[in-house]
Amino acid sequence: MSSIVGKPAPAFKLDAVHKGQFSQIGLEDYKGKWLVVFFYPLDFTFVCPTEILAFSDRLGQFHKLGADVVGVSIDSKFTHLAWTEKPREQGGISGLEYPLLSDMGRTMAADYGVLADAGVALRGLFLIDPDGVIQHATINNLAIGRSVDETLRVLQAAQFSREHGEVCPANWKPGDEGMKPDWNDSKDWFEKSSVKA
Repeated sequence: MSSIVGKPAPAFKLDAVHKGQFSQIGLEDYKGKWLVVFFYPLDFTFVCPTEILAFSDRLGQFHKLGADVVGVSIDSKFTHLAWTEKPREQGGISGLEYPLLSDMGRTMAADYGVLADAGVALRGLFLIDPDGVIQHATINNLAIGRSVDETLRVLQAAQFSREHGEVCPANWKPGDEGMKPDWNDSKDWFEKSSVKA
């Protein structure tokens, strides 16, 4: 997985469901935009709807940052559609605000390095920049859900670095200072940081 960060994101074009409609969605549809791609194991399961809905309920925050979100699993577009029509209180994902892609051939999961031995996707999350380059990747095992807060923070850090040409130290968050990626210039940051401590 580490070999994929900093490189062009593998291209994809898959069947998808978005707001009750079928379409085909590909990486080229997001050219010039930030994109969060997250894989999850299966529809109609347990941790998956909590993650899917957590991202959906905060999609407006991603859009304010110029980013889109897509979810991907090995389920068919018909299974995706059925799940989006099931009420939340029954384990469904009714009201989902972004597309779910159908990777039945498991090609995309394999290309992104998240295909598990069980034949489903691990919980991989990839942040792709407007040039189509992967800036961030994480993979959780099947039992561990992801954090929308951390995804937003990493997106903002990547955008800050791209805009300012600076790097983001540990626990950086919007409003914090970045560091100059130069040994001599970085000393300013370290001096200020040690004063705060």
